[in-house]
Amino acid sequence: METAIPGRPPATADTSTEPARRSVRPALLLFVLSPLIAEYLLGNVSISALGYLVVFAPLYGAGALLVREITRRSGRGWPTMVLLGFAYAVIEEGLVTQTLFNPSYFGFELLGAAHVEALGMGMWWTLFVLTLHTVWSTSVAIALVEALAVRRRTTPWLGSTGLAVTAVLFALGVAVNTYGTRAQEGFVASPAQLGGAVVVTVAAVVAAFAFRAPRGARDERQAPRPLLVGATALVASTVFMVTVPPEPWGSATDWAVVGLYLAIYAVVITLVVRWSSRSGWDDRHRLALAGGALLTYAWHAFPAAPIVGATGAIDLVGNAVFAAGAIALLAAAAAKVRRAAPAP
Repeated sequence: METAIPGRPPATADTSTEPARRSVRPALLLFVLSPLIAEYLLGNVSISALGYLVVFAPLYGAGALLVREITRRSGRGWPTMVLLGFAYAVIEEGLVTQTLFNPSYFGFELLGAAHVEALGMGMWWTLFVLTLHTVWSTSVAIALVEALAVRRRTTPWLGSTGLAVTAVLFALGVAVNTYGTRAQEGFVASPAQLGGAVVVTVAAVVAAFAFRAPRGARDERQAPRPLLVGATALVASTVFMVTVPPEPWGSATDWAVVGLYLAIYAVVITLVVRWSSRSGWDDRHRLALAGGALLTYAWHAFPAAPIVGATGAIDLVGNAVFAAGAIALLAAAAAKVRRAAPAP
């Protein structure tokens, strides 16, 4: 875990002497990589629909970039990053696409599992889709690009103008995707549901900046090997992705899956908090966490049928291309992190 350090000024300026065109490269990579991970690597969208990246990038890419830049400009670390990523998830699924409330999104009755009539929501889908965006669309994409730019991992990548442009692009992405979803689905959530999504978003943002890491003596035990951290992330994310309530929905099994998700959250958060407080926890471990989750998406695409785009051979070729790209980026990031690591 990473938090602001008392007495240390926030990392609000890039002290590197790189030309400006080089300084924005990580930002541009994150802008493109976030939607590629979120939709294409996952297998939701086929490579035949790569053109949709123009629509996805302003929402996913600008959203992830805002999460990252706001966190780093405020001198904060990963607890803030994850909470802002959760706020982004609620904006996308609660206010833009409104899948948290739509009983038949893309023809799928997603709210039937662990349904709560009073809220008009399905608890399984709510936990599932918000986790996808909090973990993969934002956190994994950010961690991977920060590892690739490891020497500037905690410094802002954008100036004031770049940040303003990113905010405008995000607003445009929200508007375009909201209009497109409404035109496609013909569904609008109730005022109470939309208001609730706004309240949760604001609460997540407030919590992100109210969070203070507990102070205490650092654990002198050695942090686990990065390979163990990555394997743990791979196993936990795999269990999460493959555990889906069996149809027909509406039984106690649905709530058992919800309970399993909550248990996964508790175990992973506890392990990360404990491990990150130990001596030797560094960029290699953070990359390992992201890498394990990234590989889960890479394999998950092959048995999954895309919702958008062509199926069959072309989709399998696309899955292979995206998986190979993810592995290549992960390997490049690992090499950079190793080179930048201090000597024992």
